[in-house]
Amino acid sequence: DGIDGRKYGHERLGVMVKFLKSGKVVILLNGRYAGKKGVIVKTFDDGIDGRKYGHCIVAGIAREPLKVKKSMSEKKVEKRSRVKPFIKTVNFNHLMPTRYSVEVDFKPLAITPEVVANDAKRTEARKAVKKLFQERYTAGKNRWFFSKLRF
Repeated sequence: DGIDGRKYGHERLGVMVKFLKSGKVVILLNGRYAGKKGVIVKTFDDGIDGRKYGHCIVAGIAREPLKVKKSMSEKKVEKRSRVKPFIKTVNFNHLMPTRYSVEVDFKPLAITPEVVANDAKRTEARKAVKKLFQERYTAGKNRWFFSKLRF
């Protein structure tokens, strides 16, 4: 073994594998939603005009659904099963990728940096994401994604 742990002195290729793709589940590390789970909607690896660094648009869960018991009324179950989402532009440095990914198609929602910047459009997009997440939660898909992060 060489000093740097590589055998035979082969040079490593300087190719970065882009693993932060759309649909990847991430955990936000900074800000208001620190410790919350999110899904990457769109990535900008080389940045754009206003943000000259790698970043992405994340749709996540601001408030997870609560536990439900059989003895609870239908109204209470419906209320406790609600998902509160958020949409945010996040620097890659403030994300922690997980091994999970969610097969959600965000294309029809057309979430772009302009939508995230505009309050009214962002509210509409958030409502669409809420509908999408709510459907997935009630269908029982991606259970880990909708559970509270324990640490």
